[in-house]
Amino acid sequence: MHLAVDAVLLFFTAYIDQLLTFTKRGINAMGLFFDVLSSINNPNQSGSVEQLSTLTNAAQQLGAGNGVNASMLQTALSTVGGSLLPVLKQQSLAPGGNQALDGLLNQFTGAGIGANTAALPAFLTPQLQQQIVQAISHKTGLSAAILQPLLPGLIATAMGFLGMGASKPGVSGENPILNSFLDGDRDGDTDLGDVFKFANRFINVPS
Repeated sequence: MHLAVDAVLLFFTAYIDQLLTFTKRGINAMGLFFDVLSSINNPNQSGSVEQLSTLTNAAQQLGAGNGVNASMLQTALSTVGGSLLPVLKQQSLAPGGNQALDGLLNQFTGAGIGANTAALPAFLTPQLQQQIVQAISHKTGLSAAILQPLLPGLIATAMGFLGMGASKPGVSGENPILNSFLDGDRDGDTDLGDVFKFANRFINVPS
């Protein structure tokens, strides 16, 4: 617990000058990441520094192994998040939807590059996966041939970030990260690409 608190304080100390010069858009961009940090410091939620590090490092390894740099990974995760938002929102509207989503997201927390297409939920149809690949390709310039094998890991990383807000076993409560994401106003404060960017800074903060 103390380690997590110290890590959060160190992160904010290292980047306070940048935060003071952020535009409103820049402050909004940290919105969802603040929820991630809150989860790490909430003993009733499943988020931890170790999980955040696992997810972020897995994404980096995924990119490095395929010639995709951090900037392109950030764009890819932003696109994946934008594509997941409407389908996850639709799933949440079903009876018991949020609870079912929490259970699903917990399967991906820390999964990272270990996920494969067969492990993805059924509502992420092959057609939707292809649409996501095409959208990422359009924004990054990467070919579909490069992106297709990366997609399961990108989706697992995105869903892993969202799953960090789930309650620990035996504890009742909502997932504030998922709720913030589903209620996103599209002003940039629920961008999973920004979560990846700030997570990368957080786990690599100078000692």
